[in-house]
Amino acid sequence: MPLAPRARLWPSLSAVYRAQLSRARVARIPLLFVATFQSLGIMVLMRGVVDGGAESRAVVAGSAVLIVAFVALNLLAQYFGQLRAGGGLDHYATLPVPAAAVVLGAAGAYASFTVPGVVVTAVAGGVLYQLPLSGLWVLVAVVPLAGAALAGLGAALGLLAPKPEIATLCGQLGMSAALLLGVLPGGRLPQPVGLLRDLLPSTYGVEALARAFETRPDWGHAALDLGVCAVVGVVSLALATWAYRRAAVR
Repeated sequence: MPLAPRARLWPSLSAVYRAQLSRARVARIPLLFVATFQSLGIMVLMRGVVDGGAESRAVVAGSAVLIVAFVALNLLAQYFGQLRAGGGLDHYATLPVPAAAVVLGAAGAYASFTVPGVVVTAVAGGVLYQLPLSGLWVLVAVVPLAGAALAGLGAALGLLAPKPEIATLCGQLGMSAALLLGVLPGGRLPQPVGLLRDLLPSTYGVEALARAFETRPDWGHAALDLGVCAVVGVVSLALATWAYRRAAVR
């Protein structure tokens, strides 16, 4: 008897996304509150340090995107690291779904949890630092594009790490880098540190969001930053898909 045709990408992606969303809802929502309070605390602490202008925009934008880094990079690296170590990949490997659907579905579910926290942080930061809020519609692009880039990187770290402890360490180091380098204007950093900042996918989401807080936003440069996020997202998700295939057959 001939085998049934392999499931198509989009129906498989939708099924994995809904399953991951329902499984992670109870466990991840408390962590989302932690990430949001962490970002709000950073903005409050920095309020008496920054002078306004570019520094204020960088603090608010960096704090908002930090929530995406916490969930999509840190938690997703831990999830796939534990999934690989515990044999959970064997379950997904037996399903007739494309590898890309598993990676994209899990990444999309984790990134979805960041939306409320990012919006609350951006609005609260704009009010706290007296920044214009009319350009916050750009979050519609910043969250999914930055989330895709960071989630792909987090999934790849978790799948390529030989031990779950190393995956957790890599995810936390990545989130720490997003914290330390995301809330400061690039022009204030030494050149070697500035180059490292340019290598972080979250940097371009921060830059695009920071431009939205300007009185007259430069949407051309913001679109360019978002384009970089999109390219990095495609590459990182492709890397995560390859890493999934590699880990599933071992």
